[in-house]
Amino acid sequence: LLTAESTALYTTFDEVLAKHLNDEELNQLPLTLGEAAMEFLWDFLSYQEGPRVRDHLSHGEMNLNSFPKEIANQMLAFSIVLLHKFLGDDHIALKDNAIIGPLISCAGCYRSQFHPVARLGKQVLDCAGSINRWDQLPIPSLEEITGSTGAVAESASIPETLEVLCLLKHRMPPDYCFLEDTGHSHLTDWWLSLLTNLCTTPMRTLYCPRPVLEAVAVLRKITAQCHLVSEQIIASAELRYQQWIGKVLRSRQRHNYIRMLKSITFLSPVLRLLLIVVALDWISMSGICKKATEYQQYLKYLKSILQYTENLATYTSPEKNKWDETLDLSRKVLIKIKVYNEKRQACLESTMQINS
Repeated sequence: LLTAESTALYTTFDEVLAKHLNDEELNQLPLTLGEAAMEFLWDFLSYQEGPRVRDHLSHGEMNLNSFPKEIANQMLAFSIVLLHKFLGDDHIALKDNAIIGPLISCAGCYRSQFHPVARLGKQVLDCAGSINRWDQLPIPSLEEITGSTGAVAESASIPETLEVLCLLKHRMPPDYCFLEDTGHSHLTDWWLSLLTNLCTTPMRTLYCPRPVLEAVAVLRKITAQCHLVSEQIIASAELRYQQWIGKVLRSRQRHNYIRMLKSITFLSPVLRLLLIVVALDWISMSGICKKATEYQQYLKYLKSILQYTENLATYTSPEKNKWDETLDLSRKVLIKIKVYNEKRQACLESTMQINS
């Protein structure tokens, strides 16, 4: 197997796939192969979360006998499509072939699976699936917890949740803009459908500008922290319930468990709303990052949300169990989201008036 050596000079795939050549001339390969083909090559050869076939093979890190069959099949299929592309008109009839025709069609609409922008969409849906499990968590009956004290009210909610939701309405797809009649049910009944709609939107990822990649990196950290919070709450709720029915919880632990259950009543819509914010920003990322001053404000805003999710992950961890503090923490971040989106909407309306 031929591998990379420090004693030889190579033209690497980084150079082959780059937007510009070393002399700053525009690389003609993307124009020749097309965007879908370039996405495939970046996915399988270079992106850090992809198979990184180039790295593993060129550095002798992969045993060809154990090379994944699925990856081999996809690369073989792609090679056939490329071969057909450059065979010329004499072989145009191959398009009607029962095997090659569908391969050509699929390759023409390929979308990146491993670019950070694409991974963010998958992360949001994975996190949504985790939060959706909260509805099935086992809990004691109301009779069992009647009379228990806690700093959070039984029907705890944060008014800013719905206020932020209403501010986001104009950025949602038409089918999801009827918030007046749905209230908090929009964060349950239609929530997963909305996120699926947003996160399956085709996104252009080839040669993303650096500001977009920076913002996406923060959004991914926010989503990861939300997922961590969700998984911690699921694990704690399931464990505490088993201890509750086994009557092995001490008095202080029972009160803490009740506080956790009450905290879930407002944390659920807050985390669902945060994922909507992330998804809406994801599909409008290119527009957000165009102006330098606005972008810096946006990045600062995102980092404040990240700080909230990191603190929330700490408070909801088994070691801390600071459930009472999560209410004030959540209210503060929702106010920040509300203020930022109010300013954003005012700027948008002002720009529209000037243009008209």
